[in-house]
Amino acid sequence: MTFRYLSCLLFAAGLLGLSCASGPKVQRTEASETIDLSGDWNDTDSRLVAEEMVRDSLNRPWLEDFVSAKSAKPRVIVGTVKNRSSEHINTQTFVKDLEKELLNSGKVRFQASREERQEIREERMEQQTHASLETQKSMGKEKAADYMLQGGINTIMDQAGGTQLKYYQVELELVDIESNEKVWIGQKKIKKVVERKGHKL
Repeated sequence: MTFRYLSCLLFAAGLLGLSCASGPKVQRTEASETIDLSGDWNDTDSRLVAEEMVRDSLNRPWLEDFVSAKSAKPRVIVGTVKNRSSEHINTQTFVKDLEKELLNSGKVRFQASREERQEIREERMEQQTHASLETQKSMGKEKAADYMLQGGINTIMDQAGGTQLKYYQVELELVDIESNEKVWIGQKKIKKVVERKGHKL
């Protein structure tokens, strides 16, 4: 009985050790470190493209023209960035990178998104009923945006054997909300060559 018990115990311990040995290995890295495992669109692409495209847009004539005419910073909002690529891309992270770059530039005033505005409006409505008159925030005092940034991400894929070419083209347009005039069009291209050893079509 004791021998069988010990045998079962050793067997269970062996299985536990095997499962622990085959578990995932996790290594923490700096969030800013460039890591490209699959060649797909990733956080580094999102950040670098946002930085470059916002920098380009803010160095174009539309900004100086607006400030000269209005003696104020323009109010900008980021609209929809569509994923027209052949892979899954979370465009919301790219939108947030664009928003961060625009706001932190100090050259424009940045408006909340449609979803954010709706939540804030609901809060103001609640305040009209439940908050004291001294602290209620007034309705109808929102500041309208002057420009909306919109765009999309496209891809072209090419493959021969174990070598794959991934081509990304990001296109953004800044539109005057009152006149529908496009005041800036930006384009950023990324090419990645991905080698997969031992892979054959």
